[in-house]
Amino acid sequence: MSRKEDTNFDIAFYESVLRRDPSYVDVVELLGGLYTKAGRIADGLKMDRKLVRLLPDNDTAHYNLACSLALCKRPTEALRSLAKAVDLGYDDAGWMETDPDLEPLRKRKAFAVLLAIVQKNEKA
Repeated sequence: MSRKEDTNFDIAFYESVLRRDPSYVDVVELLGGLYTKAGRIADGLKMDRKLVRLLPDNDTAHYNLACSLALCKRPTEALRSLAKAVDLGYDDAGWMETDPDLEPLRKRKAFAVLLAIVQKNEKA
């Protein structure tokens, strides 16, 4: 079985679980990542939006939403979500700096400001 077939199998499995329990947070998060990995960016965005609705105070949920929005070429919304993640305590500056999903944001001043905040918080 190829990786693509594995991913498609995993997606089908988790979709069936989610149909039975639409608020299963772990499955929503897994599906968001799987959809993105499979190139289904819009579906990943839907899952990330759902995850933020289910976990409104979760920094990682907002970070993942920022990634999906950046991949969907929605930089203003992505930066807003990234700022929310930082406000909620997101603290992995190293990953934020190298995460390929955030590449579309890297040349924006607001991204540099947010990264500096996370770096400062890491040192504190």
